[in-house]
Amino acid sequence: MSTLSNKPVPLLATDIWFDQDKLYVNLSDGREIGIPLEWFPRLKNATPEQKSKWKLIGKGIGIHWSEIDEDIAVECLIQPEAFPILL
Repeated sequence: MSTLSNKPVPLLATDIWFDQDKLYVNLSDGREIGIPLEWFPRLKNATPEQKSKWKLIGKGIGIHWSEIDEDIAVECLIQPEAFPILL
């Protein structure tokens, strides 16, 4: 009997940063993704100081900004088609 699991390992955020138009996320598998700020109006309209006050939640399954009441799940950044409200 095998003890290996077929359960996929979730991708986690390890770091984030911004440029003028995008949110960038480093993932635990080494990839870097860039997401348009247009998808997240609160982040788009936030000040640089507010954007810098983020924290990883759930060991990196999401990102939280308490000052602007924004939470983003990494899964919705990787598979935006599964979350049509973003598109």
